[in-house]
Amino acid sequence: MAKVKTQKKAAAIDMTAMCDVAFLLLTFFILTATAKQPEPLPVDTPSSTVQTKLPESDLATLTVGKGKVFFGVTGKEVRVRTLELMGVKYGVAFSPEERQKFSLIDGFGVPMANLKQVIAMTSTERNQKDLQPGIPKDSLDNQLKEWIYNARIATKEIAGKELKVAIKGDAKQEYPEIKKVMDILQDQQINQFNLVTGLRGKDF
Repeated sequence: MAKVKTQKKAAAIDMTAMCDVAFLLLTFFILTATAKQPEPLPVDTPSSTVQTKLPESDLATLTVGKGKVFFGVTGKEVRVRTLELMGVKYGVAFSPEERQKFSLIDGFGVPMANLKQVIAMTSTERNQKDLQPGIPKDSLDNQLKEWIYNARIATKEIAGKELKVAIKGDAKQEYPEIKKVMDILQDQQINQFNLVTGLRGKDF
């Protein structure tokens, strides 16, 4: 007796639920992601195979490039306290609104006389090419030294820790400019600091 062959039907999988989940996850990551802020002084860091990460807090970054130095420190409270101490040092009063705006600025490179103008700008205006001339660092007007000194005091007051320092120098920058920054650090007995580099593959 011949067997009756049953017709096989292709299995269908409803992917609607999977698509919904995928789009929900995508929407979540887009809305919660933090956009990277443009750097006011972009530099091409030298290459290195070292993978040591920089500290995420209690860190001051000195960006050196095109003969300029930009300064930035982590932590909103530390930034505001550093600004207050610099205001006392140079006789400049900052309003609560200016202090709040300054707490959102990652890095800057202007003399104290022009700082209020930079604070009043939007992020896009502030990061225009060659707008900021750099923080003065010569012997007659060494404002960079004062920023580092007061940031150390602010970090000690607020976090109870020593401020760590990182130098982010352009690979094409002349060594004497980097040396000036190192001398300023060593004058304040800061003999240990990080050098920011770009990661490259190991040489074989």
